[in-house]
Amino acid sequence: MTYNTEQRTALLSFLTENPDKTFSAKQIAEALAGKNISKSSVYRNIAELESEQKIKRVTKAGCHESFYQFCDNSACKNHIHLSCTKCGKIFHMESEQTERLVSDVEAADGFEINRAETTLYGLCRDCGKN
Repeated sequence: MTYNTEQRTALLSFLTENPDKTFSAKQIAEALAGKNISKSSVYRNIAELESEQKIKRVTKAGCHESFYQFCDNSACKNHIHLSCTKCGKIFHMESEQTERLVSDVEAADGFEINRAETTLYGLCRDCGKN
């Protein structure tokens, strides 16, 4: 049974305020340091939120650290995500583009894509200009 503790509430609040970003457990602990949340509480709550599918674990190329993104809202459930490898920002692929990509792959390869678990990596519009 999961309890809505003060620490869990603060962690969820932080993540829901930043749905377009990913954070390591260390970054989350640092961001919540002023709220009297221990690192062990952050790690415990991350594990619980991940098992409840409220956050998802994201890995980045060339990095051994895990990152987490809030995904417990309807906007994330049916979107393929785009992740900028330079600034780390996360975007939802627009519905029309997602539908076209998914239907093309399914028709050509007979492969069913899990949208909520799919992330494409590259450079966002702002980072690609630099």
